[in-house]
Amino acid sequence: MLDIRFIRENAEYVQKSAHAKGYKDVDIVTLLECDDNRRELQRQVDELRTRRNEIATKMKGGRPEQALIDEGKQIKIALAEREEYLTNAEAECRELLRKVPNVIFDDVPLGGEEDSVEVKRWGEQKTGAKDHLDFAMSRGWVDFERGAKVAGAKFYYVKGDLALLENALLQFALGVVRKHGFEYMLVPHMVNSRVAEGSGFAPKGDASGNEYFIEGEDLTMIGTAEAPLTGYHADEILNEKDLPLLYAGYSPCYRKEAGTYGKHTRGLFRVHQFNKLEMYSFCLPEESPAMHEKILSIEEEIWQALGVPYHVIDIAAGDLGAPAAKKYDIEYWSPVDEKYRELTSCSNCTDFQARGLNIRVRRSDGTIEAVHTLNGTAISFARGLIAIIENYQNEDGTLTVPEVLRPYLENREKL
Repeated sequence: MLDIRFIRENAEYVQKSAHAKGYKDVDIVTLLECDDNRRELQRQVDELRTRRNEIATKMKGGRPEQALIDEGKQIKIALAEREEYLTNAEAECRELLRKVPNVIFDDVPLGGEEDSVEVKRWGEQKTGAKDHLDFAMSRGWVDFERGAKVAGAKFYYVKGDLALLENALLQFALGVVRKHGFEYMLVPHMVNSRVAEGSGFAPKGDASGNEYFIEGEDLTMIGTAEAPLTGYHADEILNEKDLPLLYAGYSPCYRKEAGTYGKHTRGLFRVHQFNKLEMYSFCLPEESPAMHEKILSIEEEIWQALGVPYHVIDIAAGDLGAPAAKKYDIEYWSPVDEKYRELTSCSNCTDFQARGLNIRVRRSDGTIEAVHTLNGTAISFARGLIAIIENYQNEDGTLTVPEVLRPYLENREKL
């Protein structure tokens, strides 16, 4: 969440930024009026508590005057009333504040999804490939029919050489991110509501959310390792000398994929469960723009090494989620569809998530402030498999193994 003091000092900017992101129901004027009321109630409560303590002190060591006793009773009643008002006002302000998304950077393109801007293109745009699902099913590599029987539509089995190829992708990508200083982590597959909401994901009951919830428990199935990685340092004060902290979390990702009507969903492209290796950074505020570029460069390094053509786009404001101030997507070239398709993303969330989970840094001069958090997909394996199948298939029905993956596949050149 944003700092209420920042909102108060930049009310117009925060309002414009929220509207640019498409959060039309955000009303900063109402939020600030609510906060004014909360602050006034806090002032009244503090004054009553101070007077209560003064009376308690005077009543020690002797028989107090009746007037003092009567005043003490009245203050007790008034304080209980004002504390209840304050509790309600705090809850109302928190709810309004929770709805305010992070502000966008000045260089973020305005508009919706179609207004995102291409900033780089790499690789040859081939055409004429066989659809990944048809290719994989002809080899017996995926089974959606049995996945639906066991779990439901858009669940699936990956088998044989394709499963081994996914494992090779993990080993290769893990080597790349560890080379760049990211510590490998296996993370919980569920988080509590505080961590989920603090990370910027929709709360339970929000129809726009993609999360699966555990009935009767305060637990959410993660849609990405970003959530448990954000929560790893919740309520902690980090030391400046230890930053940046770099983590790479491997996990399944569980998503309802609500609101995807009209989007590309064939085969492995949009499914309810897939595996992903996620990069994450806690860093100093002044270092987050450079860290964002670093994470993007690592993503590019991975896909260039794999020989998969792609372009990088600077995501427009209307297509940003609540936590991100700026986001890049890498989209691979699909020779089947002859267009670019979603592959990875990386976001600078500035201090939005850190404030939501109370993650701070103590500077060398003793001052304390919120850290910045960033995340980026090293590989989303379902889509990674699609990109390789579409770009490395052969007319004889075999699949050429990208050279960098061969050491993890017994040096096989083809599958």
